[in-house]
Amino acid sequence: MRSSLAPASLPPHDQAERSAVLLCNLGTPDGPTAPAVRRYLAQFLSDRRVVEIPRLVWLPILHGIVLRVYPARSAAKYGRVWTAAGSPLALWTARQAALLHDRLDAAAQPLLVRHAMRYGKPSIASQLDALQAEGAARILILPLYPQYSACTTASVFDAVYRWAGRTRNLPELRFVNRYHDHPGYIDALARRIETHWAHHGPPGQLLMSFHGIPERSLRLGDPYQREVRETARLLAERLGLRADRYRVSFQSRFGKARWIEPYTLPTAQALARAGVRRVDVVCPGFSCDCLETLEEIDIELRAAFLHAGGKEFHYIPCLNDDGAWIAALGQVAQQHLAGWPAAVPSGPSADARAGHAAQR
Repeated sequence: MRSSLAPASLPPHDQAERSAVLLCNLGTPDGPTAPAVRRYLAQFLSDRRVVEIPRLVWLPILHGIVLRVYPARSAAKYGRVWTAAGSPLALWTARQAALLHDRLDAAAQPLLVRHAMRYGKPSIASQLDALQAEGAARILILPLYPQYSACTTASVFDAVYRWAGRTRNLPELRFVNRYHDHPGYIDALARRIETHWAHHGPPGQLLMSFHGIPERSLRLGDPYQREVRETARLLAERLGLRADRYRVSFQSRFGKARWIEPYTLPTAQALARAGVRRVDVVCPGFSCDCLETLEEIDIELRAAFLHAGGKEFHYIPCLNDDGAWIAALGQVAQQHLAGWPAAVPSGPSADARAGHAAQR
């Protein structure tokens, strides 16, 4: 009987077994074109964690309506934020992985660090294969989602489990579920905001906009909203903000179902109509700038706030390659790597080399 398990990508026998970190983000289309966006959305919206509608109901809608209508619209939006070097999300995620590698290396933890996308390229499976080929016997999965949700964090884990299900020689695996209240993360956010205010002064209102999820997800036990509220509370305390100086809202609603409220767009419009002249918006749940922050917030929300009577709109960029953020990621990684050696010689040739060295 033929086995369905894929052969392991084995390193040379004398290569040291190593520990690794796989930094995982949501993903991005290959380009700001309708065909590229269609491929991306087909993968993203086919995920059972993302759309929890029975397949018999959802798939005809997805392929018959959504993938016919949305790709061209979304491609135009991606075109507004695309850079000469490519997708902002892809660029920032790759840079975060490189800086995390340097950070851990400087801390005497010479680890392998790679990045992967849940949807799009490089895929989680391809990067896990690559890490095994480089000798990774222990891999920490670190999603770039500070707040846990089944539709984000758990979906990353699903992809890892699927890879594990077809892999014969499995590495040790560890997973980071959440770090929404990590002091380093909160401090990095606060410093980002304080730096902006040092140059522009404080606003009438600080709006903390997080990605939304369907309200039904909360009833099914998703802890996301609770963790969002905790992040916001800790950040406000760190900034010394009274409760009337900031708001928490949720963006990126998709479809007709009820999502967690308040929604970001009507919240900003209501502030403008209430006479708030200036609003500053920060997106603490996004690790790096992307379509949802650069287009949805800095372009669309800006226009809506000013049109509703607001006078001044400031978008405070995501943490991106901020030094305090990379330090926080390093702290999270080190906590979860505890007890794992960075590199352990493996195979008879490595033992032989160690013996020869001891005799000299």
